[in-house]
Amino acid sequence: MHVFACAQRTGTVMPTIQQLPAKNIDDYIALFPPEVQAMLERIRLTIKRAAPDARETISYRIPAFTLHGILVYFAAFKKHIGFYPPVRGDAQLEKAASAYAGEKGSLRFPLDQPIPYDLIEKIVKLRVKQNLSKARARRKE
Repeated sequence: MHVFACAQRTGTVMPTIQQLPAKNIDDYIALFPPEVQAMLERIRLTIKRAAPDARETISYRIPAFTLHGILVYFAAFKKHIGFYPPVRGDAQLEKAASAYAGEKGSLRFPLDQPIPYDLIEKIVKLRVKQNLSKARARRKE
């Protein structure tokens, strides 16, 4: 069953970005129906495993992880989970992510399909390498 349909049936309403007063990722996740909470928490844990030194924060009212700059953002919507920023710098990973391409290069993982946690892990690891490389280059300047 589609998660949003289940939420509507049980009287739970998916919040909009403008309604999200979350101060941290725990608060953010708590705003959603249990089925979506489970997906968001697993995404969070996947990111933590792939980037253990990253710091959790809320930015633009959605969860983000930082390590020498933003690594990734993720957010739940009515029919999908958005994952940002666009995948760049690895042709094979770009191709794998293309099945989930959304607007402006973001990724959209439909709530009624399995979330590709292995793909999320690979993207985060790529972003860690990219951010660390940029940080090293800045130190050399």
